[in-house]
Amino acid sequence: MSDRPPLPPFTLETALRKVRAAEDAWNTRDPEKVSLAYSEDSVWRNRDTFVRGRAEIVALLTAKWERELDYALRKSLWTFAGNRIAVRFQYESRDAAGTWYRSYGNENWEFDEHGLMTRREASINDVVIAESERRIFGPRAEGEPDLPLR
Repeated sequence: MSDRPPLPPFTLETALRKVRAAEDAWNTRDPEKVSLAYSEDSVWRNRDTFVRGRAEIVALLTAKWERELDYALRKSLWTFAGNRIAVRFQYESRDAAGTWYRSYGNENWEFDEHGLMTRREASINDVVIAESERRIFGPRAEGEPDLPLR
């Protein structure tokens, strides 16, 4: 099995790198690529959906990005300890009818010794926004600050 650095136990520097790598991967909107950061038997709770394993992760993400068009995400480190990281995030997307949403959430992550995520628990809330209220337009620019809470 190949390692997926950075590896636990995390330091502030490596936790920040892990969060940024996750943000960058999710912004590709490539379910296969994203799934490679998770263990073969990874367990997820995503909103009210529970999945296990990479095949189910790919299916969930494929359906997600078919529904959530023009998806763009920002993640921020909340805290970390040992092999666990907690993040807060915001993303924006629109539906097929053109309604824009900003989604706010928190994730708890747990990693194995190879740096693969074995557990992901995500709580997410959606708010309708006007297109003029958008503030996330694509991958994060170098040095771009975290987003405000509201």
